[in-house]
Amino acid sequence: MNDLKSNWLSGLKMICILVLIIWLVEVINNFFGHGLNAYGIYPRRVDTLPGVLLWPFLHGSLQHLVMNTTPLLMMGFFVALRGPLIFLKTTLLVLVIGGLGVWLFGRPAYHIGASGLVFGYFGFLVAIGIYERSVSGLAIASITLFYYGGLILGVLPTDSFVSWEGHLFGLCAGILAARMLAFSR
Repeated sequence: MNDLKSNWLSGLKMICILVLIIWLVEVINNFFGHGLNAYGIYPRRVDTLPGVLLWPFLHGSLQHLVMNTTPLLMMGFFVALRGPLIFLKTTLLVLVIGGLGVWLFGRPAYHIGASGLVFGYFGFLVAIGIYERSVSGLAIASITLFYYGGLILGVLPTDSFVSWEGHLFGLCAGILAARMLAFSR
């Protein structure tokens, strides 16, 4: 029983720390008139390659961040329940692989926001349930699909101000992370 409680508490702590950092960056970015967004991903510009690691920490507005916070907390928590190492590996894989996908194939615009990470966590949670076929993995995949299944439409190019490329490549990176990390704990 203590292990279960420990996993829940450490998972909650990890995702809360990540979200807190993202919120602190938004406060600072807001102070600078969102000028830090120039550190996001601008496809095929070598000087924006560091944006591959920074894009989920930058947002266009407070509303943009608010829209990302709840799904990030919920799905990030479920990923973090798998343990700190899996959480960190999944997060880094989504940042780097998803970010590189955007950098290579995205349209010419700054791509920012935690929604790429949200889509990565979504892809990871659904795919890990399929790959591992454990009761807990399938239960979490089902919950994820039930509450956030509509996210999948976000990979379609419907709005010029939304980085559907970030959504698409984040999702693909999450699925790849699940494939790479399946059965590891």
